[in-house]
Amino acid sequence: MQAFDEMYASLPYEGSEVRAHYRRYAHWLVRQPVERMQARRAEAEVIFRRVGITFAVYGAKDEDGAGNERLIPFDLIPRIIPAQEWAHLQRGLVQRVTALNRFIHDVYHAQDILRAGVVPADLVLHNVQFRREMIGVQVPRDVYAHIAGIDIVRAANAQGEGEYYVLEDNLRVPSGVSYMLENRKMMMRLFPGLFNAHAVAPVAHYPDLLLETLRACAPTTSAEPTVVVLTPGMHNSAYFEHAFLAQQMGVELVEGQDLVVKDSFVYMRTTRGLQRVHVIYRRVDDDFLDPRVFRSDSILGCAGLMEAYQAGHVSICNAVGTGVADDKSVYPYVPEMVRFYLGEEPILNNVPTWICRNPEDLRYVLAHLPELVVKEVHGAGGYGMLIGPAATKAEIEDFRRALEADPARYIAQPTLSLSSCPTFVASGIAPRHIDLRPFVLSGREVQMVAGGLTRVALKEGSLVVNSSQGGGTKDTWVLGEEEEGTPC
Repeated sequence: MQAFDEMYASLPYEGSEVRAHYRRYAHWLVRQPVERMQARRAEAEVIFRRVGITFAVYGAKDEDGAGNERLIPFDLIPRIIPAQEWAHLQRGLVQRVTALNRFIHDVYHAQDILRAGVVPADLVLHNVQFRREMIGVQVPRDVYAHIAGIDIVRAANAQGEGEYYVLEDNLRVPSGVSYMLENRKMMMRLFPGLFNAHAVAPVAHYPDLLLETLRACAPTTSAEPTVVVLTPGMHNSAYFEHAFLAQQMGVELVEGQDLVVKDSFVYMRTTRGLQRVHVIYRRVDDDFLDPRVFRSDSILGCAGLMEAYQAGHVSICNAVGTGVADDKSVYPYVPEMVRFYLGEEPILNNVPTWICRNPEDLRYVLAHLPELVVKEVHGAGGYGMLIGPAATKAEIEDFRRALEADPARYIAQPTLSLSSCPTFVASGIAPRHIDLRPFVLSGREVQMVAGGLTRVALKEGSLVVNSSQGGGTKDTWVLGEEEEGTPC
């Protein structure tokens, strides 16, 4: 697929026409001295370090062989989305997350979609993320994925226009929203005049919407539900976010040792004694939630938690077993879920996907490995994948052997030329590939703030935007009204 740039009509940038929704910003940008932008970038880095906005990279060491905390690089040039594009994205995201929640409820109850053969039964029932402990369990409002992070990419279609695709559904413990919020605060601090000149939709109310969502899914007997954020602890890669969201919502940040189950109710240990807990926003994977049910060696969860959950005395957000719907092997069937449960055509398309467990798909993938992206169905963070055009012959052959040995572990997709966005790098302003992770909240209703986390691959030509792989982030502006390009 040909390249598509968010700001300019063509590449290279010199002499290219600026897209209408970027014109006001572009007029401002060309008047900024390089020295001023460099000073602002340095200021942002100092502030982020002072606040402690870091990301832990497991197993990584610095050049002295110590430490694995890294600052996520922040880019000063925002990604801007016009109002009508965002309205289309939002409709598609609400539709998709609604269908995914219907699917999760179905596979733990009637299993209609499996009996109809729309989704292969063995793909679900033998999936490592399918939790038999959840069969028949009733959850408030039938909501399982209370917080969904849906990864969106954009690429040029046959007409050369940018088209949005869903790349991945993150439904277990999606992260990154704290960086979305901090990026906006930073941009408003560094460039306040820009927000006077642009009608940028706010995102600061996300913690309020999150708390509203969590409270809405409390057990029905709870008049004033107590909400806590359950973290694995300070060594977790996203610990900053756990602490940040707890602070922003005004709720307690707890670890497993702070909770206790008595008579099938969950309590939090406090200096004033035990306090009943109604909702747990967990940032701990299923396997570590309850040592009596899952991993017996876990010290991150709370013994007896599943008993209280199954009794309906506590809500866990996201629900246990939600991962069965964000497995990459299930992803190709989401458009069919939309049709099956909602009777609608999907608003947002998937990236075309070959399912390697299917012999015909496997033959195609093996014959075209140098052209494709191959992913482990349980992989995350940019690990366990092959980007064919950027791989060596040895890497391709290693993946070929892995595919032939266990094809069900993999899916493959075409190598999309992800849209690019101007980025302030060492050499100046240059295009870098980006994606977008909007956050969708499901409680009494499905809602979201206008924006998301834009991740950027800072290495020239790279398509890997993950923070764990050296990617950075940008502020995401959704225009509250159409701007016709009048200079500011």
